[in-house]
Amino acid sequence: LPGYGDSPSAEMVVTAQGRRTFLDHVLQELGMQRPVLVSPSMSGRFSLPFLVAQGDRLAGFVPIAPVGTKDYTAEQYQQVQTPTLILYGDHDTRLAPQALQNLKHLPKHRVAVLPGAGHACYLDKPEDFHRALLGFLRQLK
Repeated sequence: LPGYGDSPSAEMVVTAQGRRTFLDHVLQELGMQRPVLVSPSMSGRFSLPFLVAQGDRLAGFVPIAPVGTKDYTAEQYQQVQTPTLILYGDHDTRLAPQALQNLKHLPKHRVAVLPGAGHACYLDKPEDFHRALLGFLRQLK
């Protein structure tokens, strides 16, 4: 993501609107129509503005303890009709509970908790992560 890790920063991603526009541009450039957006940790700064504004363009959403969930109200989340799998490791006792507290307002959500996994639950328990993800994907229309 621009501005994270070793990637160069980009002026357009300073605001939530800019990050939403950036993600929209990426999806358009890739020719993706109704993708499932998997969003771990810092990518929440990009995925959540997109979800709230254009969630109808997604077939599904899989937040994995994303940052930025407190930036939106329960009412904003309640307007989103995107099927969502809220996924996190039970050893992530800091970010995951906060994200769950906010994301539980999404009307079409289910929750999968990976026992023994931390914040990067997909690295800690890859088989359990993929099992939960594939189960969710199979249920999408």
